[in-house]
Amino acid sequence: MHANIGKQRDNWNTLLLNSINMITLTAATMAGVAAIGGTGMPHLALKLSSTLLYFAAIGMLLVMNKIQPSQLAEEQRNATTRLFKQLRSQIETMLASGATTEEDVKDVMERVLALDRAYPLPLLGAMLDKFPAKFEPATWWPSHNYSERKISHMKENNERIMGAGWSEELEVEMRDIIKVVKRKDSKDYERLGNLVLKINKILAISGPLLTGIAAVGSACVGNGSWAAIVAVASGALAIGANAFQHGGQVGMVFEMYRNNGGFFELLQETIKATLEEGDLEKRENGELFEMKVASQSLSQLRELARKSASYRLDGTAIDEFASKLF
Repeated sequence: MHANIGKQRDNWNTLLLNSINMITLTAATMAGVAAIGGTGMPHLALKLSSTLLYFAAIGMLLVMNKIQPSQLAEEQRNATTRLFKQLRSQIETMLASGATTEEDVKDVMERVLALDRAYPLPLLGAMLDKFPAKFEPATWWPSHNYSERKISHMKENNERIMGAGWSEELEVEMRDIIKVVKRKDSKDYERLGNLVLKINKILAISGPLLTGIAAVGSACVGNGSWAAIVAVASGALAIGANAFQHGGQVGMVFEMYRNNGGFFELLQETIKATLEEGDLEKRENGELFEMKVASQSLSQLRELARKSASYRLDGTAIDEFASKLF
């Protein structure tokens, strides 16, 4: 369902953008022709048609800016291509182990509901705010203590992989990774996310505003050459703003940053919850946990932790991000 809805909303973005820009272009052309077409009924018909087309474009553009179809499509892509597939894989692994309990069922249900809240399918009522006051990372896990409950539950189901593999160096390494994520990756995504959010807000206001100015100019064509210039020039600027916002998929870029920020937020919560568990027997196996964190290369993870330690001890600048691990 998420895959189908994602394709549909991607099509919405293309069709709505093309329709709005063609309507605006047609209205601008009519305003220009009306300015040189003399007087009488043909002049009035061109002027009236141009004005009505501009107002139609404003209405469509307001709806498009409200729902941000490119961002909606990115939400569904994130949900279907990564998170729901990941959850399905984990359920299959759980069933294959043959140790499924009622607690497993509750845990999976909570995760499905959390995913549904993070990436809702409906437009009315459940749609996420496309223009929040500030950038907030996406949250698709059930609650703040999710990682702690998960660790405790793993202890009950698979004691063979718990407790071993932890050392003081590994704990320091994990703490250093948290510091790099917080100082570099999370901060950078927050900065970029707020920047893209501001750009999207400015463009969402500029498009309808310029189209409205063009509509007023079109309605006044015949009262002076300035009206035709305003109608045509504002229409052209509106087309440019719309093309940049929706053709450039600024909403999609914002959603991408929001999702990546959420990933690093979850990583920090998971590592913190693991390290805060004082009883080593209740922790996930240290070597396995380290491999999960460094999904690409253990050597890169240890190098990144070493650089973070150097920064802490002698102030050496870190020129890398934790993103390289994933």
